Order: sequence, then structure tokens, then C-alpha cells
Amino acid sequence: MDGVRIERSRPEDAPELTRIAFGAKRHWGYPESWIQRWRDVLTVTPEFVRENPTYCAIKGGKMIGFCALRLGGDEATVDHLWVLPAAAGEGVGASLYLRCEERAREAGASRLKVESDPHAEGFYQKMGAVAVGRRPAPMDCAERFLPLLEKTLA
Repeated sequence: MDGVRIERSRPEDAPELTRIAFGAKRHWGYPESWIQRWRDVLTVTPEFVRENPTYCAIKGGKMIGFCALRLGGDEATVDHLWVLPAAAGEGVGASLYLRCEERAREAGASRLKVESDPHAEGFYQKMGAVAVGRRPAPMDCAERFLPLLEKTLA
């Protein structure tokens, strides 16, 4: 992961983080009508960044990915983890996920949870998370399920 650094996001980064989330989600080929229905979920606000640990990956002075956690007692949840398609396969996602693990441990969490897009389930399993269930998430006439994964933190 040459030339990539992970740093804490600032509230003023929210529009760029949102752009990354939309770009990454669109890469999976979902209909634009679905993307628009997910607008609230994909939009990152300055308040969200202030209230939740949020980190961005920067290469060549540009943000190419980000992650965010929700902390709660002995568990933490990966709320966002997005990498621009042009940077996929370079280890950026893995570095962001490891930052989530590190921050969760620092906060005292013993478990890291993820509600994943079906396209990202394999990535999280590669990072050591295991499937613990799935949540129905139908869209229009399409039957869909979101994988629920967890990783025990040592």
C-alpha cells in the first residue's frame, strides 16, 4: 500500500466521504433508483464525523477511501467502509478495516460487528469476520439479504 496514509477525518471532509460512499456503492452495478433510496445511509454528515471515529485513506493528496465506527460498550460496529473503485485491490480496504479493529480495541470493545453489502461479505471474511446471520433487505421485487458478520477482538 505504497504512499497511502490513514488519518482521522474532519467534519469538513463529509462531502468527500459521501462522494466516496456513493462511488463505491455504484461500482457494484445497483440500479440508480436503489442508490437514491440509500441516499440517507450513504450520506456522511459533519455531525456524524464529529460523533464517531472516522478515518480516511489518502494517496497523492486525495481521499480514496474511508471507514467509520459506532462504539458501544464491549462491541463496535463498522458503520462505513468504502474504497473508490480505482483503488480497489491495493490493500486500502484491509488497512481501513485494521484501523477499525485497532480503534475498537482502544475503546474496550471485544467484538467488531458488520452489516455488510452482499458484494463485500467475502472481504470481511478474508479479514477474519465470521457470518452470524443475515437481515432481509428486499428492494423492489428483488429478494435480498445483508450478511451479518462479527469478529472477536483479542
